[in-house]
Order: sequence, then structure tokens, then C-alpha cells
Amino acid sequence: MIYSYNGKTPVIGEGTWIAPNAYIIGDVRIGSRCWIGPGAVIRGDFGVISIGDETAVEDGVVIHTPSSVTIGRAVIIGHLALVHGSRVGDCSVIGMHSTLGDNSVVGSWAIIAEHSLVKKNQNVPDYKLYAGSPAVEKGDVSERYREIMALGKQMYVELAERYRTSLIAVQPPDRE
Repeated sequence: MIYSYNGKTPVIGEGTWIAPNAYIIGDVRIGSRCWIGPGAVIRGDFGVISIGDETAVEDGVVIHTPSSVTIGRAVIIGHLALVHGSRVGDCSVIGMHSTLGDNSVVGSWAIIAEHSLVKKNQNVPDYKLYAGSPAVEKGDVSERYREIMALGKQMYVELAERYRTSLIAVQPPDRE
């Protein structure tokens, strides 16, 4: 469901697929060729949320802000993650069940491992892997790993197109 709120209407880029049970509310800008999964909630009711082209917001993700959220292009935000008042650089991965606190910054090509907590005001540099609660540096994101990440990101761009063109709601068969 896409809702206008307080005079602000979401802007959705060309080729983006949004699950019918996702909620996109208010001052939200979603780029082109994005994939927004089932149960995602993107609430721009207190501030603006900008999501770059070719970004995947997986199932159950919550994005909200007291001021602004900026998510770069070709980002993958894993299932059930929470992004709150944060900034995420291009080509980064936010692992499943991770939390990004207010005013946190995740650099480009960074990885936040599953179940990690990036605390309020914490800064994760470009090309770094962080894990834990609170998240701490675990190493560099290598060129080889960036190649693997690029393949995953392309998979979501293709998935958005397949969902847009071939997802069909069907009725369950009658049961006797």
C-alpha cells in the first residue's frame, strides 16, 4: 500500500516492484529498478526517506526517521532489518535482523553482518565489515567479495523485473 500523508506523496522510480503488503507512507523517494519485499514498512511521516536506484529492501524491513534516511544505490537491506534515521552508502549490505541507530552512517561497499547493532552516531567506514552488538570492525571487504556482492545486487534488479512481469495472484484450490 502506498499512502500520501500530510501532503507528501511517495515518488516511485520506473521499474521498481513493491510488494502489495508493503507500506510506503509520506515523504519517500524510491529510485528505479528497486525491489521492496513483502511486509516492508517505509514511513516518511516525520522526515524524508530517499532510496537509490537498484536497491533491495527485503521482507519485513522497517525504515523510519525522526529527520532523514538516505540509502544509496545498489544496497541490499536484509530481512527484518531496522534502519532508523541513518545514512547508508552505495553498494553496501545490511545483514538480516540488523539495526542502524539514529545518525549512524554506513559507508559505501560496507557490510553489516546479520544481527548487528550499529549504534546511534556510529560511523562505519567504506569497504569495512562490521559485526556484533554493538558492531565492531572485523576487517576489510576485499575485491573478490565486492565481485560477489555485485552479482547479488544484479540478482535483485532482475528479480524486480521478473516480479513486475510475471507475479500473478491466484486463488487457492477448493478443498472438499
